[in-house]
Amino acid sequence: MGVYILRRLLLMIPTLIGITFVVFMIIALAPGGIGASLRVAGGEMEANTRAIREAYLEDRYGLDAPAPVQYVRWLGRISPIKFGTRDQIDPTGEFIRSPKKPKDPPLWELFVDELPPKVEPVPYEFVLGDATDADEIAEIKGRAYRRQSQAYSQARAAMIANKAMLDEILGSIADRNKIRGIRDGSGKIRYSIVEKNLDVYQSDERWEELQSQGQILIDAYAEAWQQWGILKGIFDAKPFPEAGYGTSWVSISSPDFGRSFTKSRPVVDLISDAIPITILLNLIATPIIYFVAIPCGMLAAVKAGSLFDRLSGAFFIAMWSFPIPLAGVLAVGYLANNDILGWFPVSGLHSTASEGYTYLPSTNAQGNWEPGYLLDLIWHVCLPVLCLVYGGFAILSKQTRAAMLDNFNMDYVRTAKAKGVAGNTIVMRHVFRNSLLPLITMFVSIFPAMLAGSVVIEQIFTIPGMGRLTLESINLRDRELLLANTLMIAGVNLIALLLADILYALADPRISYK
Repeated sequence: MGVYILRRLLLMIPTLIGITFVVFMIIALAPGGIGASLRVAGGEMEANTRAIREAYLEDRYGLDAPAPVQYVRWLGRISPIKFGTRDQIDPTGEFIRSPKKPKDPPLWELFVDELPPKVEPVPYEFVLGDATDADEIAEIKGRAYRRQSQAYSQARAAMIANKAMLDEILGSIADRNKIRGIRDGSGKIRYSIVEKNLDVYQSDERWEELQSQGQILIDAYAEAWQQWGILKGIFDAKPFPEAGYGTSWVSISSPDFGRSFTKSRPVVDLISDAIPITILLNLIATPIIYFVAIPCGMLAAVKAGSLFDRLSGAFFIAMWSFPIPLAGVLAVGYLANNDILGWFPVSGLHSTASEGYTYLPSTNAQGNWEPGYLLDLIWHVCLPVLCLVYGGFAILSKQTRAAMLDNFNMDYVRTAKAKGVAGNTIVMRHVFRNSLLPLITMFVSIFPAMLAGSVVIEQIFTIPGMGRLTLESINLRDRELLLANTLMIAGVNLIALLLADILYALADPRISYK
């Protein structure tokens, strides 16, 4: 068993890589690609401003690299084994990487004979003054890094803005002279086409303007290198603690899932906020499903063909056939609508005044009764839990009934009856135990659902759980958030399948993995 478990755990690694790679490529090949929502954010804007924004996003998140390269970079960040310069961790828990070097400007040979020299990192020494307290020293170091990081970001932004202006002039000249193929499928300038039609550009009336803009870009490039040298020197002085353990070549540290494109927050923080809510709902809903469905399925199997068997089966199938979105809308429209019944709240998990409640029901200073934080939570989750559970009764009860009916016809049951074994013992210790295998399969499938959440329920009742977070990441094509969710859900699915194999062996001694 131990060797089998180890082999399965090792096989999970390539499986997870394959799953995340497929999802990554689907995002990258979709119209607009990765970060498409960011490129169109802000509504209508001038073409030049939009170009600057797109270039900035590509530079910041590495979106200008080929999709496989982007994936390999992401894989390197989430891997516990890391190569190269060790990351540092700021007080908020965010990973700080060695600053990226400025990229060479395009077509620089048209504007200067050679590029300005690339600056080496400038050794930096923190000015600590009279500071002796460790927290105060850490604050001084962090402040110095953040200040220089902002200066370098501004220098890179200026370079990106001037590059966008250069591209605008190149495109304008090409359009006026009807140069074909100047832009690729995403609207970016093909510099190879510019070089092939250099005589056309040199004879155009905007050539001097192009030369002037190119020189400005070169100057911005030189300034960006100056600011990079200072920032790299500060980074090498280690203003923050280094992540993990190891050397400057290879180290081991916790995975870095990055920052959400659209929410500007660490992905781990977003998942940490959403996952307890989803788990809470499922921890309430799952026992209800099992405590109702399994006994009903057992009783239906024992009394097969009876009135209870037919009525319970028809009732559960009817509930299973009722669409969950429609049930949620009707629950909000009737049970939560103050103009009709108004028994339950419409959305959320707590009332607006719940922060001031005590944990249990009590009376406030004015003598008015308050439901308390716990009761208020239960009141809010009634409708979401109702919509989560009613569809699961039919599947589980029918599966229990079918599995037990198959075992009732086995020879060992007839033998037990012939020996005079009590009916309850036959049902519980023989038939039900041998019917556990399909139930185990269904049970382990619940764990991924508990983490993935219910997109429909959380959307209808405005619950900030994993289902809603995943839907937002899909709609916004938020690469970091979507890949983290995919990795987590896929990993839990694989672990659940392994758990099912282990439970099979425990439930049925005939199953062995030797």
